[in-house]
Amino acid sequence: MDRIERQELLALLERGGVQLVEALPADAYDAEHLPGARNAPDRVTAQVAAVAAPDRAAPVVVYCSGPYCNRPRIAAAALVRMGYQDVRVYVGGKQDWAQAGLPLQGTRTGAPA
Repeated sequence: MDRIERQELLALLERGGVQLVEALPADAYDAEHLPGARNAPDRVTAQVAAVAAPDRAAPVVVYCSGPYCNRPRIAAAALVRMGYQDVRVYVGGKQDWAQAGLPLQGTRTGAPA
C-alpha cells in the first residue's frame, strides 16, 4: 500500500470512483469525517470491508485523525490481504484536511453525513 497526499486525493475525488474509508471509532466518524467517507470503526473483516469499500478493483483511500494515528495502516493492510488492488493511506487525515480549509461532514460540523 502506498501513501497519498491531499492534492492527489482531491484529484482522485474529483474524478470519482475512489472509496474513502475512515478508520476511527463510530463516534469520531459521526462527529466529523471527510465528505463521502464510510466508516470502518473496528477490525476490518470481510463484512466491514464489503460495506466500507464494496468494489475490490476501485481505489481505496484509508485515513484517520492525523499523521500519528496507526489505524489506517492496519486497515489498509487488512484490505490488501483481502485482495483489494489499489489501497492507499492518507497519512495527514482529518488534521491535514481541516488545516487546508476543506469541508468535513458530521454532527460537529452541522454538515449532513
